Amino acid sequence: MNDIATGRRKVGLWLIGARGGIATCVALGLSALRRNLIDSTGLVTALPEFQKLALLPWGDWVLGGHEIRSTHLLAEAQDFARKNRTFDSEFVESLRPELEDVETRIQPGTVAGASPTIIGLAGPDVPKNESPWDALSRIRDDLERFRRKNELEHVVVVNVASTEPPVDAEKFPAKYDEVETELQRSREAWLPPSTLYAIAAMQAGCSYVNFTPSLGCNMPALDDLARRQNVAYMGCDGKTGETLLKTVLAPMFRARNLRVLSWVGHNIFGNLDGKILDAPNHKQSKVTTKDRVLAEILGYKPATIVTIEYLEDLGDWKTAWDHVHFTGFLGVPMVLQVIWQGCDSILAAPLVLDLARLTERAVRSGHVGLMPFLACFFKSPQGTKEHDFGKQFAQLMSWVNGLASE
Repeated sequence: MNDIATGRRKVGLWLIGARGGIATCVALGLSALRRNLIDSTGLVTALPEFQKLALLPWGDWVLGGHEIRSTHLLAEAQDFARKNRTFDSEFVESLRPELEDVETRIQPGTVAGASPTIIGLAGPDVPKNESPWDALSRIRDDLERFRRKNELEHVVVVNVASTEPPVDAEKFPAKYDEVETELQRSREAWLPPSTLYAIAAMQAGCSYVNFTPSLGCNMPALDDLARRQNVAYMGCDGKTGETLLKTVLAPMFRARNLRVLSWVGHNIFGNLDGKILDAPNHKQSKVTTKDRVLAEILGYKPATIVTIEYLEDLGDWKTAWDHVHFTGFLGVPMVLQVIWQGCDSILAAPLVLDLARLTERAVRSGHVGLMPFLACFFKSPQGTKEHDFGKQFAQLMSWVNGLASE
């Protein structure tokens, strides 16, 4: 009996950067959840408050994606387990059939508009001299084929690729028609890959979530396109570790009227994203999203230093050390120091699954355009200047309760 006859809804999750650390952990986690090999720890949507939403079961998701590197998802999972000592190789081997199945749905990505650092990662099957329009058309065709072949009701595209250098979105046209005209006319890439993926996704009727600090969907013309295509979108830069702590601790200082003089955040890790961020132009995108939250929460800007350093031997294990210098009553200076050590991709992967699940639910309810109620998942959430994690989560719960009451 087919899925339509049984009343099942099949939805696609398409990952940009489909063999990277985060995507590999998403594939492992989704496969393990389907087989009840793991519990739901780390998944926000597994909390009791979300059960009233009738969220799509894990077994109804179909995984695919785009990737520029020449490697294999199973090999990446085995390598991740060996280098990071997060789970044993037997666990990966038990999920070999699922990972090999996902591998059949991974297509070559694009490097049109990419920096030399990113182009240097590309394998021989990735076109090197595509025009922006040709790249966009090929990506859109891949998404439409994925949806047709797997008989999917909807596809959620999530960008988990490497961080791109910063781009000034203000220099681009505000109307999508102007953007499309320029894309068709120009042979030279003038938009970064993350934005080409976003446009292709929306053209194909897919929702788009930018889990990276890259430009992605963060330009007015894409809001125009999303509303035309009746799709949802959100970004940017998933909030998983040190910045998450900042958005929890900074409201405490403000509520107690303790004045923060300086806040230093030092991050060290050794995965592929860290290697890319070792390039100064790429690093600037990440530093910007990590640094802006304090002024928004505190109402003033303390002295801040944010560093991100690559140490290959650390692998996916990120250590973040925060030093907060503040003054209390009678002007007495005090210090708070916090050390956060977490496996970066393991922290991020369940949030990607949560975002896909919540985006699908929003689309099912008829939501179109920006999804600011998902702000608690992002360092630089679009559509809101609220960075206080507690208030952000309250906004999410307000949306959840509103849907449940309907």
